[in-house]
Amino acid sequence: MERELGIRNKAEIEERVGIEEFNRRCRENVMRYLRDHEALTERIAFWEDLENAYVTFRSEYIESVWWIIKQLWDSGLVYLDYRSTPHCPRCGTSLSDHEVAQGYREDTPDPSVYVKFRLMAESVAALRAKHASLPTDAPIAVVAWTTTPWTLPGNTALAVQPAAQYAVVERDGEGVILAAPLVQPALGEAVEPITTLRGEDLVGLKYEPLYDPTEWGIQAMTFRNGRLVAAGGIAGVKRAYTVLGEDFVSLEDGSGVVHIAPAFGGEDFELGKEHGLLFLQPVDLRGRLPEGSPWPGAFVKVADVGIMDDLEARGLLIRRGMIRHTYPFCWRCGTPLLYYAKPTWYVRTTAVKQSLLEGNDRINWYPEHIKQGRFGDWLRNNVDWALSRERYWGTALPVWQCGSCNTYECIGSLHELAGKAVDGAQVEALTDLHRPFIDEIELRCQCGGAMSRVPELIDVWFDSGAMPYAQWHYPFENREQFERSFPADFICEGVDQTRGWFYTLHAESTLLHAAGALPESICYRNVLCLELILDDKGEKMSKSKGNIVEPAPVIEAHGADAVRWYMFTASPAWAPRRFSQKLVAESLRRFLLTLWNTYSFFVTYANLDRFGTSSADGEQPLELDRWALSELYVLVQKVTENLEQYNPTTAGRAIQQFADDLSNWYVRRSRRRFWKSGADEDKLAAYRTLYTCLVTLAKLLAPFTPFLAEAMYQNLVRSVDGEAPESVHLAAWPESDAALVDEQLIYDTRLVMRAVSLGRAARSKAGIKVRQPLAAATAFVHNAAQADGLRRLEAQVIEELNVKRLEVIDTAAAFKGRNAVEHPKDLLALLPAGATLAEDEAGYAVGMDTSITLELADEGLARELVHRIQNMRKAAGFEITDRIALYYSDAQRLRDIFSEYGDYVRERQTGHTWRSKRWKVRRLPSRCAARRSRDGLDLRGGLVVRRASVGPASADEEATKGLPGALGKRGLQASHGRLLMPGVRYLTVF
Repeated sequence: MERELGIRNKAEIEERVGIEEFNRRCRENVMRYLRDHEALTERIAFWEDLENAYVTFRSEYIESVWWIIKQLWDSGLVYLDYRSTPHCPRCGTSLSDHEVAQGYREDTPDPSVYVKFRLMAESVAALRAKHASLPTDAPIAVVAWTTTPWTLPGNTALAVQPAAQYAVVERDGEGVILAAPLVQPALGEAVEPITTLRGEDLVGLKYEPLYDPTEWGIQAMTFRNGRLVAAGGIAGVKRAYTVLGEDFVSLEDGSGVVHIAPAFGGEDFELGKEHGLLFLQPVDLRGRLPEGSPWPGAFVKVADVGIMDDLEARGLLIRRGMIRHTYPFCWRCGTPLLYYAKPTWYVRTTAVKQSLLEGNDRINWYPEHIKQGRFGDWLRNNVDWALSRERYWGTALPVWQCGSCNTYECIGSLHELAGKAVDGAQVEALTDLHRPFIDEIELRCQCGGAMSRVPELIDVWFDSGAMPYAQWHYPFENREQFERSFPADFICEGVDQTRGWFYTLHAESTLLHAAGALPESICYRNVLCLELILDDKGEKMSKSKGNIVEPAPVIEAHGADAVRWYMFTASPAWAPRRFSQKLVAESLRRFLLTLWNTYSFFVTYANLDRFGTSSADGEQPLELDRWALSELYVLVQKVTENLEQYNPTTAGRAIQQFADDLSNWYVRRSRRRFWKSGADEDKLAAYRTLYTCLVTLAKLLAPFTPFLAEAMYQNLVRSVDGEAPESVHLAAWPESDAALVDEQLIYDTRLVMRAVSLGRAARSKAGIKVRQPLAAATAFVHNAAQADGLRRLEAQVIEELNVKRLEVIDTAAAFKGRNAVEHPKDLLALLPAGATLAEDEAGYAVGMDTSITLELADEGLARELVHRIQNMRKAAGFEITDRIALYYSDAQRLRDIFSEYGDYVRERQTGHTWRSKRWKVRRLPSRCAARRSRDGLDLRGGLVVRRASVGPASADEEATKGLPGALGKRGLQASHGRLLMPGVRYLTVF
């Protein structure tokens, strides 16, 4: 909003715009972005009650926030104190520690300067009295190091490590003192010390100030009994410009001497209170030095250079350079923060520190290490919450101050405000609790004076932490709804919110419980932390790098489901994950299209065969069906358990593996069952099994890919059962059926898959296609139980590897327990000459007999013909129901193949055998051998495929024309719907 109005700083809001107009524009801006949020929410299927969403600027929400502050106020947990607080000079307001934590930037350049603080004459004399080896006529200075030269005008003390050794070295005709181990790093060279002394010898010495800000019009102040008061002058402060002895002084870097400026920095401020130090604040709230200084009106970071130049000209700068370190910036506007001492309202979170830790022990964190790590450390190092902000747009702090007796009063409701207001009707007429309207309300003080609201607002993060109560306008109404929803079962946000929203939620519930306002101290039971999203190279996204990815184009190109699926399954939510349009497209291809093709295959043939749910009961005759259902119900159990543990990644990957096995194992191995004519029990079992798998998958996928799941559910379930729940998202979650889980069959089938994969690898080594039959395969397994299981299912291996027989060898028995796979020569010795072998890291292997007889070669050619013809059908754009005529050029080999394997080739060219009766195979006339057929369909390798010219269609054919069937009255229309994946065309590839 400030950018839109051309406002450069806080002062211009009042001067150019006015508080009322500025806040009005802020409200409009919020609503504009709210509409964008709602549109994106709907597009990505984020489950959210948009019609009843809470809005933090509404009066009901604000009143609940006031109630919270009132509870804490009455319990003595809110107070006003003069402290050093992180301050944004541009926004003109303080920030809380959890806000500061969100704005740190790595590798920030800052000055690195070593400055001489010359000791007063009496201090030099006192030091010489203890160390006679010191030079008698040269001045002596203590060297301090800082990365913030702008704070040097506010310096009022130095600190040394009492027990450390300090060296006195000669530098430009004077003695300089710094920690002995740091002489060379600080001075940039090795220098032999004149003498050494202990830090305690320096404690109490006085030094000359670098600057006197009182000459610039700055009021000198000092600490008395822990509070800041005006000082009569610098001379009246006993411990002004004194060396202190402090154990916190580090000897790891710098000079071993710390420059202390109580106006800047929390530790310095506390030292000031402890020792009654001089307090000088030569920087205003906009981060500028005073007009009377040598750098009038200069912003502190700009003044750094001028201060260094001045010190160097005066001979007080030993060395200057640059350091790169971590520095806090405003999370809103990116301005460097200044630690600035000023009065601020605080919440005493340190008073409930133990309760915060105990409550955290009751919360489940995902990942678990955050609990006692990042979040636990934050709680253990807890400091009081800086609550107030010097802003205009936000929730007003409900505190009024009397202009006569300075008494403060906190208001906890509109009713209470009206009762204490000078004009109660004015309160009742309020429709907006923001500034400037709330500031117009005056209260009556008990002393008879008038009370005005203090100007501060509250931290926006306090608003966020109030959400569990304020969204219900609790405790003023909706008590039952609040009690049902509190504590929340689950929350989720970025890991940076451990010091943001996660903390403020936890802190406020703990504080309210301590104040007796809540029966429960935690407001959420489970929390999932999301990590950073990186670019496709694994680098953090940044506008300055130009590597950010806008989500909208990716969603429009690949669909919301594809984006959602990638985000769920690419890596655990608590691990960084790469993101790019290419990676999303790969996820779409590998899973969603595979599943959609399986679904399309089922719908296509179910429509042709008029399969309906009325035939969904019956026995499952084949082991293949029992295996699919076993894997399905194991999947249901696995997905349920993982989602209950807030682990969608493992759950999603399990679904993806099952869908892949369903497509590439079950459907592929069952294809002939769907294609054959008639509707015997075997075919119905295949339909029942695949239907059960697809419907269950739709339900399991509902939280992951809601649009795809809904499309499948509507077509598979709602189109045939009007009594079913109207949406997959309203259907019951699937339950696992232990009675249908055959663990041994699952184990044996997975062993079959492994053997098939290794067998294909062995074929690939030999350069022999799977379409070419081979005489034998030999599988090497680990033990007798595995050998028995593989032999039980050997028909599957034989068919998949296209071999005539399978031999299974138990390596434990054959090689007496030795891992034979580590010695492939031993395995090859058991195979026919010329055989190839493939092995894996788990110790399994399969060998293939690569010798090819004439009979095997002919059968291979027949399979090659089937493959060619199928490709030609596809290229010609034929439908599954189309009957074809096949022509081939005159070749004795082809005549022999068609004579021997004609029925085999014919059966594999159509979806149903009853349509194969009209299937034709003819010799291609010689005049056509060198050109395309008249239909222009295809001509490859002496083969032509064209639609057959036949008489009137049979009754069976009429029944299939445009047949919606018992399943899928809309066919595959859902695949083209916007809800699925706009812009993507789906093709059935089976």
